[in-house]
Amino acid sequence: MTALATPRNSNSKSPPEPAAKRPRGRPRKTQGERDDGNRRHELLTAAARLFRQQGFDATSTRDIAAAVGMHSGSPFYHFKSKDALLYAVMEEGMHTAIARQTKALQGDDAATGKPGAPLMQMRRLIRSHFDTLLGPGNDFVPVMLYEHRSLSAWQLTSLAKLQTEYEAAWTPVLEALHASGHLRAPVKFSRLLILGALNWSVQWFDRKKDASLDDLTDAAMALFLKEC
Repeated sequence: MTALATPRNSNSKSPPEPAAKRPRGRPRKTQGERDDGNRRHELLTAAARLFRQQGFDATSTRDIAAAVGMHSGSPFYHFKSKDALLYAVMEEGMHTAIARQTKALQGDDAATGKPGAPLMQMRRLIRSHFDTLLGPGNDFVPVMLYEHRSLSAWQLTSLAKLQTEYEAAWTPVLEALHASGHLRAPVKFSRLLILGALNWSVQWFDRKKDASLDDLTDAAMALFLKEC
C-alpha cells in the first residue's frame, strides 16, 4: 500500500513547524511528589527505629507520626496499615543491604573488572554486613530479624527472595575459600553459621562501648577462616 500524495499548490501555505520533541527520560517530579517521597522515607526511618527499640506490637502509628511531626492519621496516606509499614521497612532494608553489598564487593576492583582475592572479598562481605546491622541509622534489617513473625505469608515469600539474592553473593566467595583451604567446613553450613553469628551481634554490640566495626570484622575473619 502506498501513501496518498498531496497535490502541490503554489498558493498553499508553508508546512507547519514540527512539534517540539518530548524530553527523553522520566518527567521531573513536582515539588509535591518530592515532598511525598521525603515524608515516606522519614516515616520508614522513624518506624524502623521505633520498631527496633520498642517492638512492633508496642509501637503505634501515633508514635510513628509523632516522631516525624505528623498528625496521627497522616501515615495512612503513605501506607495502608501498620502491617504494610512494617513490610515496607523490611523491604527497604533488604534493597539497601543488597546495594551496599554489591558496591562493597566491587571496591577498588571495579575499574579493572576483575574480582578481588577471596579473602579480601570475604572481608568486604563481613564489613558490609556489619554496616547493615550496626551502622548508624541502620535499623531496617535488624527489625526484619526479630519481627518477621508479624508478616503475612506472601510478605515472607517476597522477602525470602530478596534474602536469597543477598546471600547468593556469599556462596562463590566461600567456595573459593574452601578450595584454597582457608575454610574447612562445608560451604552451605559455613554460610548459615557465619551469617547467624554476625546477625546475633545486634543483641550485644554497643557502638559507644565496644570495638569498631573494623575490629569486629578482623575478629570475624580470624574466627571463621584459617591461615594457610
